[in-house]
Amino acid sequence: MTHTFVETNNASPVRLHVVQAGPDDGPLIILLHGFPEFWYGWKQQIDALAEAGYCVWAPDQRGYNLSAKPKGIDAYGLDTLVADVIGLIDASGRQKAVVVGHDWGAAVAWWTAVSHPERVERLVALNVPHPVVMKNYASRHIGQMMRSWYIGFFQLPWLPEAVSSAGNWSMFVRTLLGSSRPGTFRRADLQQYKAAWSQPGAVTAMINWYRASLRKPPARRPSVRVTVPTLLIWGTRDKFLKQQMAQPSIDLCDNGRLVFLENASHWVQHEEAERVNELILSR
Repeated sequence: MTHTFVETNNASPVRLHVVQAGPDDGPLIILLHGFPEFWYGWKQQIDALAEAGYCVWAPDQRGYNLSAKPKGIDAYGLDTLVADVIGLIDASGRQKAVVVGHDWGAAVAWWTAVSHPERVERLVALNVPHPVVMKNYASRHIGQMMRSWYIGFFQLPWLPEAVSSAGNWSMFVRTLLGSSRPGTFRRADLQQYKAAWSQPGAVTAMINWYRASLRKPPARRPSVRVTVPTLLIWGTRDKFLKQQMAQPSIDLCDNGRLVFLENASHWVQHEEAERVNELILSR
């Protein structure tokens, strides 16, 4: 693995830290992490995909870890996050990429495929539904509203940052440990995460993704259907998102496949790494 920085997104320029692996001339695969992770969330995928011949790019998305952290909520709207991905594909010299995302990264991956299907070879989403399904379902089902309570909390000024960082990041640590299988996140892993969260400006930037999700919605699209081949992997023991959103997401795909992993939680690529790698590599 090599670490580099890539300038991306002409409309909202940002410098992203990107971990790269695999042959330079291999097909490009971009791995988009979610909250509150960073590129390290793909540590069990990067080498496996590189060994299979892919040119792997795993960025810290804007606001996270070593990537730039633009000021203001507007800098984290979904269309801007998608433009970052398109800029990465441009920077690689490729026309298309396989785009893989987990959690928030999956939301970005879904919307990249909706907005720029000509730039996406395949879409692989992990444990997050199509953004339109998420919006509609969460607004109508009290159970999902209760699971998503933190989204409302994150809309408050300054308090989420203070609570999140208190006690040596105890809230984030409790969230990771309490929502995953025992042993998924080890002490050494948590030290890596704490170092990323402690980067200047990171916690506000990370939370601004949630603030922007309500205050800066993406532009309306003529169609929200996904026309590229799509795989949705879903750990059924997810404590944040109900699996009832999975099939409606696939119903919005012209060529979609849904795979449930019965023993996995939200952190499916950590807990079932070998199976997830097999599924990503399947066509």
